[in-house]
Amino acid sequence: MAPVKNLREAYGQALVALGRRDRSVVALEADLGKSTRSILFQAEFPDRYFEMGIAEQNMASTAAGLALAGKIPFMHSFAVFASGRAFDQLRNAVCIPKLNVRICGSSCGLSDFGDGKTHQALEDVAIMRALPGMTVLSPADAVEVGKMVECLLDWKGPVYIRINRNDLPFVCPEAEPYRIGKVWKLRDGTDAAVFASGVMVSKALEAAEALAKEGVSVRVLNVSTLKPLDREAIVTHAAGVRAIVTAEEANISGGLGSAVVEALRGVRHAPVEFIGVEDSFGLSAENYEILLERFGLTAAAVADAVKGLLRMG
Repeated sequence: MAPVKNLREAYGQALVALGRRDRSVVALEADLGKSTRSILFQAEFPDRYFEMGIAEQNMASTAAGLALAGKIPFMHSFAVFASGRAFDQLRNAVCIPKLNVRICGSSCGLSDFGDGKTHQALEDVAIMRALPGMTVLSPADAVEVGKMVECLLDWKGPVYIRINRNDLPFVCPEAEPYRIGKVWKLRDGTDAAVFASGVMVSKALEAAEALAKEGVSVRVLNVSTLKPLDREAIVTHAAGVRAIVTAEEANISGGLGSAVVEALRGVRHAPVEFIGVEDSFGLSAENYEILLERFGLTAAAVADAVKGLLRMG
């Protein structure tokens, strides 16, 4: 079993470390600090922590004001609220002036399994990708969360980062230098390429391991920067294979699959299949794995998609 760590906890710890490095880092919270783990920042820097209540719109506008005053504000809520409730303020007060506001969308995807569709964000990737100038990040594990947050100190413009609620296995090399925008090859292969983000990176690696036993060689790419997408890297990693699969914990429309196909426009490439949620809201369940199985976000689904495309070829 690969070691695991909670991504929310990793995020809270990384935010505290960033706060120690630079006093301009401040945090804003929408009454969910114990869940988003921004409470760790509050404990160390109470004078730089602003509890805004259940008012994401006001929080986004306040974050914009703090950015204009030279601060680096990190605002927090569940992903469904951070992207949905505050959209107008993010568009007009943050993205149009290109402010250095960081939006933490916690409990993304189906990871808040118990609270159901009102608290699960499957459309947030499409919403945030559509905003001009918005950087969109989807870390695969706790290691990547820490490296991403560290990069946000100097990154220019608004950033949206989706944080999974649960423990996920480590898949990213700790020692490898990190930069926002890079497409990370975690496993090489010659028959198929799987471009994955978030929890689906570990599922893709499981699928590649299982397919290797059947004689199928699969290349696994971690696309943790959904925007800006490195088109050249996508084209390079898609070259030479007979099947391409994208895998994401989000609605397919406007998500990673769309981004990859956009990147491949105008070049010859293998047939593509999407693993993601088919135009649906979430559901409540007893645990996270039940929901991933229900929506086809599994290693088996990735493996079946690869084999299906290879049979077509």
